[in-house]
Amino acid sequence: MTKQRIGIWIIGAWGGVSTTAAIGLLSLQKGLTGTSGLVSEHPYFEKLDLAGWDQMVIGGHEIRDTSFMEAAKHFSETSGVFHPALLQAVEPELNEFDKNVKPGTLIHVGDTIRSLASDAVKKFDQESLQDTLARLSGDMAAFQKQHDLAHVVVVNLASTEPPVEESAKALNLSELKEALASADTSPIPASALYAVAAINAGCSHLNFTPSAGTDLPALIELAEEKQVLHAGRDGKTGETLMKSVLAPMFAHRNLNVMSWVGHNIFGNLDGKVLDDPVNKSNKVHSKDHLLTEILGYKPQTLVSIEYIESMGDWKTAWDHIHFKGFLDTKMSLQFTWQGTDSILAAPLVLDMVRFTEREWRRGNRSGVMTHLSSFFKSPMQATTPEFERQYQQLEEWANTVSEE
Repeated sequence: MTKQRIGIWIIGAWGGVSTTAAIGLLSLQKGLTGTSGLVSEHPYFEKLDLAGWDQMVIGGHEIRDTSFMEAAKHFSETSGVFHPALLQAVEPELNEFDKNVKPGTLIHVGDTIRSLASDAVKKFDQESLQDTLARLSGDMAAFQKQHDLAHVVVVNLASTEPPVEESAKALNLSELKEALASADTSPIPASALYAVAAINAGCSHLNFTPSAGTDLPALIELAEEKQVLHAGRDGKTGETLMKSVLAPMFAHRNLNVMSWVGHNIFGNLDGKVLDDPVNKSNKVHSKDHLLTEILGYKPQTLVSIEYIESMGDWKTAWDHIHFKGFLDTKMSLQFTWQGTDSILAAPLVLDMVRFTEREWRRGNRSGVMTHLSSFFKSPMQATTPEFERQYQQLEEWANTVSEE
């Protein structure tokens, strides 16, 4: 492949996952880390001729007043993830990435997320909806031009919004266009506005959050019309990943799951936002629907998410599965998943950018990328909820691309 440069434009640029992705990318560029945790570095995908790490540059939108280094230092102090020597080694490049970060929007983000915003972002409350869209799209286009980028992949890593309004779900494409052109307020939330801006700028779009993003009928139509690739929704990194692996085992062995309880605690910024019941409801739904889809029936379930500030980015998920076997004998399985939320998520973001750019480069530049389903809790247009089968779809896609 030619050494064309690729842009990663992150919504929520100075958050935990995005900061970890930026540090990870620079560490890979400088040869300061191995490739553990990166799916795209598995030998199976060597045949794909994926973009190299040195071809990528990061920018994005943010609502808070901080920087990559400030976020990284805070992250390290609260969670002990980044070694000081590593931060020192990548600091100059992180400072350069900061120059690419622009003010985002607060439209329909909810009170909790709004409370985190800087005055520099709040001043845009007075601009029209049309000006907001033009500004967001213009930022992405300017980033591509400034850095001479062949393509830009927009990744939504912002905090979880409140559930999208039913009126937004009902819009078709013509109604959406009319509403965006004339309305004083947005019929769709910020995540979808960023997606519209990305589509208008010709950027691919990935939604790693439970927020709506492109997962609305009108936006799916718009992406088709503008010939833009997109995928989502909600990154699958921990407890739900385990569910998508374990639930098929119970189904295939015909073991009746009577109840499945999952308790999650963590203390990062995402956890703070999810401490708001309105925002939390969106995340709980994303984590809870999977079991019914895999098992074919709905056991009694309980998903709890609690903000424990002292945990920092370290997330603990404890699950109790109560099931019934032969002769109606009741048994149980318990597991505990402990990991650093951002360390688990960030490499998947980099993976998806590489896979998306490869799909764009092959000339297929429109529609939902269902081959990325294994990366998401609620993958758009997925044909199966089981992790293993979803991963097989990624391998099948790789085979097709490599044979062309």
